[in-house]
Amino acid sequence: MSGALIIASERGEVGLAEAMELLRTGASAMDAVELAVRAAEANLDDHYVGVGGIPNVLGEVELDASIMDGRTRAAGAVGAVRGYPHPITIARAVLEHLPQHVMLVGDGAERFAADMGIPQGETLTDEARRIWREGLQDGSTANSPADDEDRDSEGERQYREAAASLVARMAPHDGPWGTVNVIARDRAGDLCVGVSTSGYPWKHPGRLGDSPLIGAGNYCDNRRGAAACTGRGELATRGACAHTAVVHLGMGAEPVDAVLAALAETADMPDRFRSALSMLVVDPDGRHAGASTRPGATYSMMDERTSGPETCERTLLES
Repeated sequence: MSGALIIASERGEVGLAEAMELLRTGASAMDAVELAVRAAEANLDDHYVGVGGIPNVLGEVELDASIMDGRTRAAGAVGAVRGYPHPITIARAVLEHLPQHVMLVGDGAERFAADMGIPQGETLTDEARRIWREGLQDGSTANSPADDEDRDSEGERQYREAAASLVARMAPHDGPWGTVNVIARDRAGDLCVGVSTSGYPWKHPGRLGDSPLIGAGNYCDNRRGAAACTGRGELATRGACAHTAVVHLGMGAEPVDAVLAALAETADMPDRFRSALSMLVVDPDGRHAGASTRPGATYSMMDERTSGPETCERTLLES
């Protein structure tokens, strides 16, 4: 297949039309991916990405993102970022301006963003705060943590234990949820993958899933293909799912077979918090596929022939 192409996971379709227009002008896959992901990060109706993401157990929104260039296999990633609504832009800045590193987290990522002049902004919305509080109604631990001098007190010890217990019992909403993935192929044939998320809702502070981990939630190689994951990030991390799918593409597997093989790597892993895991792949020729452990899962696609995002079914991994 020749020409430009862009695909996205559920809820990533909000930025596809604008990103496709950019690709039609001859822009790079990376420019298109960043644009599309930023649209998802700005979508106030999406409570699993960017602004409006559901906070961690302490009520803080921590955002993760990564981006990878298939031509050079350069990558940038950030994790546990607070106060910056577009972590995908920080991840790209790591790739382009900090080539001695791949990933920055927490305060370091925020300091780097400030050094790069990336705008700060509020990420916790009233709606996300309401969802968070409703989820904490039973046995809430949503009090501010104690000052440092009180961290060894009995009350603070009980608080930390209660927070850990709460994280263990919380679960995401029903229906489509999780990370946004965008994969693009430009007119030059270069591939790029972008991934962004607010992570597992009510997560333990500092938790990183697969989204900022190259090889787990994101992998891109012009020679073989590109892949990204959404859903149960701990499974994708343990299975190195994105890299596994790209390896299968490189061995000649059809896109759908490559993504099913990667998901199958996680099928027998013990996980008492198991939930749906979904993946997308694009091969060097622009052929694409999606698969999921959840029935009815879909993704969106645009190419140079389409006038708007088209919905594609993901293949179900049979148990």
